[in-house]
Amino acid sequence: VQLQASGGGLVQAGDSLRLSCAAPGRPLSVSDMGWFRQAPGKEHEILARITWSDGKSSYSDSVKGRFTISRDSVLATVYLQMNALTLEDTALYYCAARLRGDVEYRYWGQGTQVTVSS
Repeated sequence: VQLQASGGGLVQAGDSLRLSCAAPGRPLSVSDMGWFRQAPGKEHEILARITWSDGKSSYSDSVKGRFTISRDSVLATVYLQMNALTLEDTALYYCAARLRGDVEYRYWGQGTQVTVSS
């Protein structure tokens, strides 16, 4: 599974941004996809995940209520709508895919940088 993340950029605090993760040729064995981020000096953090079959989603407490994950089955693309961005959201954002039966996310996109300025 090849993942292509895009949509990052430099924004101001309070702004919104939408990240995209295209999964061309997504195999039917993909169970769910997730968005992660890693900020300098911080742990790798899962933000949200979405089940491909039914669109059920879950979020980390750090982004719940501000970020929304969604998917377009036709385009085989997962989105992360990020609202009310803060300086603490500055990080490298990754999308990842997990296959049915797997515990770990095996496939990762290249990362897209989000920088929030004051």
